[in-house]
Order: sequence, then structure tokens, then C-alpha cells
Amino acid sequence: MNTEQRQSSIKIGLRAFIGAAAIILLLMIGSGIMTRVLPSGQYQRTTVSGRSSIVPDSFHYTEKPDYPVWRWFTAPVEILGAKGNITVITIIFFIIFMSGAFTIMEDAGLVAYLLNGLIKRFKKNKYLLMAIIIFLFMFMAAFLGVYEGLVPLIVFIIPLAYSLGWDSLTGLGMSLLALAFGFSAAVTNPFTIAVAQKIAELPLFSGAWLRIIFFIIVYGIVYFFVSFHAKRVEKNPECSPVYKVDKPLRDKLKALEELEETETNRPEMVRALIWFSVCLGLALGFVVISSLIPGISDYAFPLMGVLFLIGGVGSGFLAGLKGGKIARIFAKGTMNILPGIVLILMAYSVKFIIDQGQITDTILFSASQKIAGASAAGAVFLIYGLTLFMNFFIGSASAKAFLMMPILSPLADLVHITRQTAVLAFDFGDGFSNMIYPSNALLLIALGFTVVSYPQWIKWTFKLQAVMLAVTSIFLLIAVRIGFGPF
Repeated sequence: MNTEQRQSSIKIGLRAFIGAAAIILLLMIGSGIMTRVLPSGQYQRTTVSGRSSIVPDSFHYTEKPDYPVWRWFTAPVEILGAKGNITVITIIFFIIFMSGAFTIMEDAGLVAYLLNGLIKRFKKNKYLLMAIIIFLFMFMAAFLGVYEGLVPLIVFIIPLAYSLGWDSLTGLGMSLLALAFGFSAAVTNPFTIAVAQKIAELPLFSGAWLRIIFFIIVYGIVYFFVSFHAKRVEKNPECSPVYKVDKPLRDKLKALEELEETETNRPEMVRALIWFSVCLGLALGFVVISSLIPGISDYAFPLMGVLFLIGGVGSGFLAGLKGGKIARIFAKGTMNILPGIVLILMAYSVKFIIDQGQITDTILFSASQKIAGASAAGAVFLIYGLTLFMNFFIGSASAKAFLMMPILSPLADLVHITRQTAVLAFDFGDGFSNMIYPSNALLLIALGFTVVSYPQWIKWTFKLQAVMLAVTSIFLLIAVRIGFGPF
């Protein structure tokens, strides 16, 4: 088969794009309406460790800015020239590099070659492989705070799930779901626990014993949820909610695997795989190091994309592709992911709109007033709810910590809950909603690597999210009851 005529596995369907775009557009309009309804206000800010942090008790209402309705709809373009635009630009280049590099590897036959090797090794122990993959994704996120850096691996987990007789939802459960829930079940995550504890003046990583218990329980729940779904799909593939959209890619992958089976001893494939493995290993190594050295964490994401690109292009050459063909395949991969870039710009514009209306601090101030007058149990759930709400607009965990913890820490003392409990509520609120909100760019990126639409994803994970809401609520009540400390 001509490699340039193959259908890429990374391609956002028209229906999936329209559905997601419509939802985000409604959120943009809703955010714009909020800027008209809520008064504008600001806290004073100070710089702490190179980041802007709120000064408690400094809130004041301000004159409402002139922000016309038509700019709600130009926000996705405006953010490219706005302050802090380097983040969204970095993400755009990252997914272009990712999509292009993976398409090269896929068309060169390297993906099928790699999957054949894994299947031969784990075919009789595939649920053990599932348990290991879920644990590794959760561990890296919970203990090292690695999140964005593992998103590229999703493009390999999805075809692996196909090859083992499962569907794309199983692949997302093994990777994206495990990654997000691991980040939420943080134990020593430097971007949530460490930053929040530092601002709350708590000993670094104190209270880890309760968070480890929580991590173990969450791991068990995630594995049960994903494995139960996989076993159902294994028995009856047509019961999968994504059976019809999965089928063309699953059939294509099967054909490629059968082709590779006839050519098992191909030295060029071995060389290509070694080259890509070295590049990927360097990228993951830097991600791990950056989690331990916050000063270089901003470089982890772009470097990951560059190394993935080098690995993909280099493996294409080593697998026997010529320069012109590699360029055309890369361009095809880039075109396939362009709708995802539009969705990401729209998602980022939600926060941009409320910032332009200067209502972010107003929301935080109003919530803090309610927390101050609540009981201990009521206050911890209000902190949880407030973090869930703010996470809709502010995806970065550390940015939210610098915004919220200077206010929440003294409020915790006022309502007689420990600061450690406030940090726990903040951590729970920051993490689990990442897999629900369409304003989360990484969720859109991950779904863009698959055939799963946003509504299908929500329908599949809804019951699991309800279970996690109950589990986190129980742990918060336990924390209040035992005076989770040291203070």
C-alpha cells in the first residue's frame, strides 16, 4: 500500500469537531455574559518565587472595562497576541510535532512493528499489562507531577488496546484517565501538593500517609472500571459505544500487523525503534528531572515535542523513507490535527474572556465570604467546590495555588479546619474535573488523538466521576474529623 494514501490514526472527525466546538462556543458566550452580570474587581498582587500571588484582604471593586460583545468571538485569535501567549503557542507546536511525527512512524510501519513485539510478549497476560500501564501513568502523575509529558504516549496506547482486542475507550482509560486520576490522587506532586503546602506554610509533603491510602483506593477503582469495560468489549465488541468509529482504524491496524508479521527480521525497523526509544527516553528523563527542579519545568513540554519530532523524523529515515515522502507525510499529519488547534484556541479563550472582564477575583472574593461564615464541614466542601469551579477557567494547578491558597489558608484557621485539610480539598478540586471540562486543552488534545468525541467521553466516564466525588467527599470528612495535620 502506498504509505501516503493510508488513513492516519490521528484525525479529528467532522462530527466530533462540530460537537466539541458547539459546546465550547456556548461556554465562551456564558463567560461573556458573566462579565456583564458580575461586577469587576481585583486583589493586589505580589511576586512570590517568580510567580504572582494574591495579597489577602486587598480586594476592591473596579470600574467595569469596555469589553464589547463582538470580542467574545474574536478571543480565540486575540489570545495568540495576549500576555502569557507562549503557553498556548507551545501547545500548538507540540501537537503539530506530535501528529506529524506519529504519522511518519505509522506510515513507515514502525507502530505496527512495535505493537507486534508487545503483543507477543503479553498476549497471555494482557490484564497484567493493563495493570502495569495504569499504575505507571498514575504513579508518574501522583508522585512526580508528570502530566503533559505523558500525553504523547496516548498515541501508542490506543493502537495497543486495539491489538489486544479492546477499544479506544479502553486505551484512553489505561492512559488519559489513569494520568488524570493519578494527578488528582497526588502524594508528592510538586505542582499541587508542594506549591499549596508551601503557601500554606506546611512542612513539605506532610500528611502523605492519608494521600497514599487515597492513591491506592483510586488505583483500584480505575483498574476495576477500565478492566470491566475491556472484558465486556472482549466478549462482545459491538457493545462498545465507539464500535462503529473504531472499526476502520482497528481493521487497518490488523492489516498492517499481518503485513509486519511476514517481515519480522527487519534490521531497519530495529534501528528505527532504537532511535525513537532513545529520543523518547531523553524526553521522559527531562520531564522527570523538571518535576524535581521547578525552575526548568516550563521547558519540559516544548522539549518533549521537539524530541518527539526528532525521533519520528529520524525513525522514518532509518525505516527507509525518503526526505520528500517524510515531508509530505508530516504535512498530512499536521492537516489532520488542525481542527484540534481550533478547539484549543477556543478553550483557552474562555479564561481570556473572564480575565478581560476582570471578574476572576470577584468570583474568588464572593466565595471566600461564604466560606468564612460556614461550619468546618461546610467550609471544606465550599473550598472543594470553589476549586472545581476555578479549575474550569484556570487549568494550571500551580497558578491556581498562587491565586487561591493565600486566601484559603487564613480562612481555614478562621473556620477551624486544618490548613492540611484545605490543601487536600484544593488538590481534589484541581484534579478530577480535568477529565470533564472542555476548557481543558489537554483533554481536547488527547481526544483529538482518537476517534472518541467529547460527548462520548463524558457519557463513558460519568459514573466513575460520580464514584470519585463520593470517595473524595468521604476522605474530606475524615480529614475534618481527625484534624488532618500537623495543622
